[in-house]
Amino acid sequence: MTPAPGAGGEAVSTKRKKRRRRRPTGPLTPNNNSATPAPSGAPKKPKPPQKYAKRVDEVSAGGLVIDTTGTKGLLIGRKDLKDLKKERLLWSLPKGHIEAGETPEEAAVREVAEETGIQSEISRELGVIDFWFMAGGKRIHKTVYHYLFKEIGGTLAPQITEVDEVGWFPLEEIISLLAYPDEKKLIAKSGELNL
Repeated sequence: MTPAPGAGGEAVSTKRKKRRRRRPTGPLTPNNNSATPAPSGAPKKPKPPQKYAKRVDEVSAGGLVIDTTGTKGLLIGRKDLKDLKKERLLWSLPKGHIEAGETPEEAAVREVAEETGIQSEISRELGVIDFWFMAGGKRIHKTVYHYLFKEIGGTLAPQITEVDEVGWFPLEEIISLLAYPDEKKLIAKSGELNL
């Protein structure tokens, strides 16, 4: 009589093959946070659609006005919204939006007069700056045409709804006063500013 396998007549191996656990690859089950995969037939949750900020293109014009003596430049100052004391001014070049039917040159002359009270005429082009920023939940791509102007008249006065201060500053101080790096670079590479 032959004993049944494993019934004592032969040596039985006590080693068992180790099974490796598979890591779950599917989504977790909704009733717990364990690493148990959801059944393969379960529908996958669709990803919510990605929301993108609306892109807005803006075009402006302005620049640096040189006074009648040829030694000072005109800047506008706006209060820094990040300054809790509301004392710090950010100095920049006067500029504004180009209206329908206007050329950049026409808009630049108009905007300088509106923001500063100074009448001017364009001497030459300084260059174009374009940059991106977020405002009101929109991605704004702004292009600004800059010119060098000479003062021809007017009375220095800030535009009440747009500008907090205006001022004439020595030309050698203009770059250090400007708050925005792109404007600093533009003026620095413009060469001689005397008219």
